[in-house]
Amino acid sequence: MRALSRRHALAFAVATLAPRAASAAGAGFGAYLDSLWPRVREQGVSRATFDAALSDLAPDPALMGAGARQSEFERTIKAYIDDAISAGRVGRGQAARTRWSDALTRIERKEGVPAEIILAVWGMETDFGKASAGDKDVIRSLATLAFAQGRDDLADEVVAALVMLERGLATRARLKGSWAGAMGQPQFLPSAYLKYAVSFGGSGAPNIWTSTEDSLASIAHFLRAQGWAPGMVWGTETRVPATFDWRALTGSFAGFAAQGFRRADGGALPATGQATLYLPAGADGPAFLLSDNYWIIKLYNNSDSYAMSVALLGERIAGRAAIRAPWPPNFKLLAPSDRVQLQKLLRDRGFYDGKIDGRFGPSSRDSIHRYQTSAGLAPADGFASARVLEALKAGR
Repeated sequence: MRALSRRHALAFAVATLAPRAASAAGAGFGAYLDSLWPRVREQGVSRATFDAALSDLAPDPALMGAGARQSEFERTIKAYIDDAISAGRVGRGQAARTRWSDALTRIERKEGVPAEIILAVWGMETDFGKASAGDKDVIRSLATLAFAQGRDDLADEVVAALVMLERGLATRARLKGSWAGAMGQPQFLPSAYLKYAVSFGGSGAPNIWTSTEDSLASIAHFLRAQGWAPGMVWGTETRVPATFDWRALTGSFAGFAAQGFRRADGGALPATGQATLYLPAGADGPAFLLSDNYWIIKLYNNSDSYAMSVALLGERIAGRAAIRAPWPPNFKLLAPSDRVQLQKLLRDRGFYDGKIDGRFGPSSRDSIHRYQTSAGLAPADGFASARVLEALKAGR
């Protein structure tokens, strides 16, 4: 994982690459790698380590062309969640909880992150260690992507990988991972390894490749370091009361309770903490009140599909119920071009000032909610629907 902010994801994807001309790529790549030396030297890496890792490196041609798409952003959240919390994965997660119960108890006591959330992240990343963590040369992949896109943040990941080599934290042969540079069972980028990887036993280089205990401890340490609040739930499924006026989708749990909200099973909401009402399929589908801990999960991968899958997989691993409310029939996303048009129209009307990328996170949802409230479109659920797009196109 890279040096993190709320906008960045662990296993980030390259939506589009700007490939250089093939005839110039080789020579240009070598010069690009040489240009990294000053910043590598500043991090205490020796010239010997630099040359050994990069002197004969060639760009990966598979990463110099069209980029890959990340399924979190292309499939409906329902389809993503259905796959994420399949019966098989839930069963494997529950078996892992039993097998690693002693280690999880120690980690949970130290970091304050529930065992089921730790396991759910592990399950999403590498299927509890069963799935391949990737066999690509991490330095080559990151260097190719940094060169092709001209991105300093990816170049920083190359530097971080060289720091790992210099400090003896990993061998060159061990630096294998995904095409995007994510490594080991937690799928950390090199900078995240340096910041958040920990040894379960308290000594030695953290081994996130073959040590389950180190991988679980590192996942928990990452979440706690980002601000996970011990004792607070990630959120809860709820039902929207018929009397709700839709003017505000954020507030305190106590404030939502005062408006008639309860957990979907009829239980009381948390007594403290802030909450956001999230309707992933609009007002006709499931509803959730999300706590601040939900946004911490999103720092692992900046996708609601991913974060909700982690949260709901954790619920199932812990033996709690699945989603109770039905999804709307024939639920589907707007077409990519329509999503981009919706954002542009919202921007033109002064409701949105974010990136025009067809992806709908909190900023886009808030802008839709403001528009719906302004235009008198009820319910003002913040959902990117065809109805909202048509109203914008009609100038409402």
